[in-house]
Amino acid sequence: MTDRRYLDDRTGAHPYEHDPDARPPHVFYITVDMMPREAWEPDDPIREHLHTPNLDRLRDDGTLFTHACCNSPLCGPSRAGTLTGRYPYLLVNEERAHDGMAVTLREDDAIFPEYLRGAGWLTKHVGKCHVGTHTFMDAFGENDTPWNRWAPPLADDDGYLRYLRELGVRPPEWHEPVTGVRPGGDPGNNYGGWVRQEGGGELPEEATYSQYLAWLAAETLESALYQSNDGSAPIYLQLDFFAPHQPFIVPECYAERARELEPHIELPDSYHRAVEGRVGGLPPVYELYLHNWGLWEEETARDYMLMNFLQIEALDAALGRFLQALDRHGVYDDALVIFAGDHGEMNCELGLIDKGVYGHSKVARVPLVAKLPGGEAAGARVGSLVTLLDIAPTILDVAGIHPTERLDGESLLPFVRGQRDEREQPFIFEAGWHVAPNPAVSYFAEIDGRRLMYTFNLTSEFDELYDLDDRSYRNLATDEAAAEVQVEMIRRLGGFLEADRRWACYWHTFRVAKHRLIETPAGDFQMFRPQ
Repeated sequence: MTDRRYLDDRTGAHPYEHDPDARPPHVFYITVDMMPREAWEPDDPIREHLHTPNLDRLRDDGTLFTHACCNSPLCGPSRAGTLTGRYPYLLVNEERAHDGMAVTLREDDAIFPEYLRGAGWLTKHVGKCHVGTHTFMDAFGENDTPWNRWAPPLADDDGYLRYLRELGVRPPEWHEPVTGVRPGGDPGNNYGGWVRQEGGGELPEEATYSQYLAWLAAETLESALYQSNDGSAPIYLQLDFFAPHQPFIVPECYAERARELEPHIELPDSYHRAVEGRVGGLPPVYELYLHNWGLWEEETARDYMLMNFLQIEALDAALGRFLQALDRHGVYDDALVIFAGDHGEMNCELGLIDKGVYGHSKVARVPLVAKLPGGEAAGARVGSLVTLLDIAPTILDVAGIHPTERLDGESLLPFVRGQRDEREQPFIFEAGWHVAPNPAVSYFAEIDGRRLMYTFNLTSEFDELYDLDDRSYRNLATDEAAAEVQVEMIRRLGGFLEADRRWACYWHTFRVAKHRLIETPAGDFQMFRPQ
């Protein structure tokens, strides 16, 4: 028997059903920002040389979804979709948004921690927000301190500065950072790297911002357990790291690790082709990003990759600090722990770093691990195509909460338990505005055993088609051998766009551009008929 409830009893907004007999576990949701595929995919060659014992522990104790994908290449939009379980209408981060563009969730939107709170959970949060602080206040209470910006507030986070004072160290500052080159040859973007204390002196590892967030999460957990008193109230704690996003913050105690890792850093073949101008068949937005990031020198690009991997190892150490707190309080084994990334990172593929508004498979692929209570399905791997939209329904499913409003995600529990190997509905990826505007929509499907991503670029003549298992990231749209499967992907995307009114923004352009390949009814192509 389920109870019908509302997030707002007075207005009846956001109805949901809750199983009062459910005995849900504690849930810990851990996110990272922008992790490259090679850093988490177990079979990648660089994994042999990376030291990430805590990420490995979560993977070994849980289920790894090897083909999980985000729905937007930007952290704000991606997080909006993950937290609501619905496709985001945010398609830009606040820093470069046009006046009037949506950059935060609407005040009447609901994110899944709100349902947990309404059903009696103690909801706690540490770290990044980037979807609107009002949303997090509704979900986590007025004492939450989320920061709604793309980078951490190193200079003005009172909690972090107090933490540093108690450690007896000054804030970090960069020396000899990895720096890009602006068009024209002047020094450009600062991508971070080695840090020292402000004014000189080695910065200890525990003084990094990631370590601070892990410490704060451990303190928050202890307070939640105290607040729970007899332990009857389940705890939901969300820890949002900024790392390994650049600018990197790598303390000098990692110098020995740098010497060990450096011989194993290999630039991708596409890096050399890109900086030499030998890449064709891609939308011009890729070349624009190449000039924006400015990693023209091979040595600089190698330094970027090295710092990226060192930052991931430093992040792993911070993650370990939080996992130790879970162990110390005896809540790890029987908890649901989900680990995920916002989106991918190019990491010098095509000469690019970071991410961008383009439908490339390396930006779309994300780490996703679900550790179920009691060790269920430990060490399993699920190769099905899944999406970050599925996280919200999964956590709510475990909690015995079922919103009656539309969710685009689906619970992952049937995949973990071997009850299903394919989502009920396919899913898409959207690109909008970042360094440049580039409206694009991508579609994912498995055809003849191949997991594929097809991208339609609305303002470019070039399509993209990627095999998600191909580490060379070759665009198959220009390959005659892939012509038949590309047509099938085009037709499937057309059917998806036509069936949902939300996608009229893409559907009209798509059906005009692909009219030779998809069947549409004869008659007026306009979206309305004047009376």
